[in-house]
Amino acid sequence: MSVDRLSPLDASFLHVEDSVSHMHIASVAVLEGPSPPFADVVARVRGKLPLVPRYRQVVRFVPFDLGRPVWVDDPHFNIDYHLRHTALPAPGGEDELRKLVGRVMSQPLDRTRPLWEIWVVEGLEAGGWAMLSKTHHAMVDGISGTDLMAAIMDLSPTVAAPEPDGWEPKPAPTPLTLATGAVVDLLRNPYEQFRAVRASTRVPRQALRQAVEVTRGLSAMAGLVRPTPVSSLNGPIGPHRRYGWASTSVDDIKTVRKSLGGTFNDVVLAAITHGFRQLLLARGESVDRVVRTLVPVSVRPRDTSGRAVGDGTFENKVSAMFAELPVGIADPVERLHAITAQMDGLKESKQALAGEALTSMSGFAPPMLLALGMRLATRVAQRNVNTVTTNVPGPQMPLYIAGTRMLKAYPYVPLAGQIRIGVAIFSYDGQVNFGVTGDHDTTEDLDVLCTGVESGMHRLLAACT
Repeated sequence: MSVDRLSPLDASFLHVEDSVSHMHIASVAVLEGPSPPFADVVARVRGKLPLVPRYRQVVRFVPFDLGRPVWVDDPHFNIDYHLRHTALPAPGGEDELRKLVGRVMSQPLDRTRPLWEIWVVEGLEAGGWAMLSKTHHAMVDGISGTDLMAAIMDLSPTVAAPEPDGWEPKPAPTPLTLATGAVVDLLRNPYEQFRAVRASTRVPRQALRQAVEVTRGLSAMAGLVRPTPVSSLNGPIGPHRRYGWASTSVDDIKTVRKSLGGTFNDVVLAAITHGFRQLLLARGESVDRVVRTLVPVSVRPRDTSGRAVGDGTFENKVSAMFAELPVGIADPVERLHAITAQMDGLKESKQALAGEALTSMSGFAPPMLLALGMRLATRVAQRNVNTVTTNVPGPQMPLYIAGTRMLKAYPYVPLAGQIRIGVAIFSYDGQVNFGVTGDHDTTEDLDVLCTGVESGMHRLLAACT
């Protein structure tokens, strides 16, 4: 019996999870009212499940950690467990919604079930409603997450009747089958490595060029051994979360880009830099430093415009670069130019390519060592990284569910190790929304960062006139 084994990167998100680091990502969709009957939402999601097989699969671990975990059909799948129905207390404003998101995201997903939940939230002011979509990072990265959202939601308010599904779970493999399959894979890997090396020697110039690029990337990443100054941005975290957001528009970012230079992502990072500067100043800490951030980079196939696209799978296909946010620069234009110069250098250094190569190499490590190695790498690296900033481009057209239009969408990024604050950016239908996750015990002032991001954009726009 063939099994669908998790990739090394997908498995790593399970291995780094512990009692305080919950590795689920999420989106918070705010929709126009009135809210549809809950049964209609359940019917719409049920009708889309054939498009996302992972939503009816569970993770099974291999006995004695002989191989990476596998995906198998859940014989007891019950959609009523995964769709939850709740309401905000009056007045149903943004504060009440943010608090609810923080509480929901503080709870880990049940690993004995498919790793997702959707919460339908009624009681928003002005008659609106919200949908919280929570999915484990082992299932999906940000880029393919937009594919999942598009699968669940519709491109028009017209509601089509769902087609009969007829899904039946496939028989689950026995522990003996899982162990035997893992041993076979272990024996097969050296042969697969030999085949890959043999194939690469057929194009020596290309192989040499890739080796040089990876080496350059590793050299650039070696700078991370320098620790950043001690600050309140890093330290032990608890299991509970705070959540906040900031907003701007695609047009405003394009205005800044056209007038002052840089890329879309450079402008976003400049606004975030101002937010961290304001937070450190409000805490009475020095800004004569940088804030080092991990910047996830998709290594999925790209279309002719350079935009990352789905490739028909929902596996994580991400690497990373490490940028230093110049919080010590007060002038917004000078700060943007410093970020642009730095990001150009990081792209030239091939950091992302090196990160992808290291991730691929981990596939040849015994799973038990991979688990231990990922935990160690997470803790060591995050002593030298202050935050994470991930930017995911979303659909630039309206989406609907059960006939109602999604007005806004805010992303959620998990925290792990010593990182107390993470920022995710999601663009949708002309908007750019920043979702900010904070450790509940140490970030009571999370709103200072959020308002700082928005004031950073305002200062950049003012510099364009």
